[in-house]
Amino acid sequence: MAQFLYPLALLACPVGMGLMMWMMMRGGKSTDTTTQDRSNELTRLRAEVDQLRAEQRGNNGNSSTQRTGAGTADRG
Repeated sequence: MAQFLYPLALLACPVGMGLMMWMMMRGGKSTDTTTQDRSNELTRLRAEVDQLRAEQRGNNGNSSTQRTGAGTADRG
């Protein structure tokens, strides 16, 4: 009986790994809503980046005065 358990123990890891890979591949096919959500999120983030860049260009003259005061503390 023990002679059958050794090969079974050796095959348990590769068979289990193959089963997990197969289950993961099957689970990835039902991600239509996830893809759409990611696309919407990407569009929203791009619009936000464009807005922040526009604000940064608009405040270009004031940014030098804001940088000099930031991060300095009165140690006197």
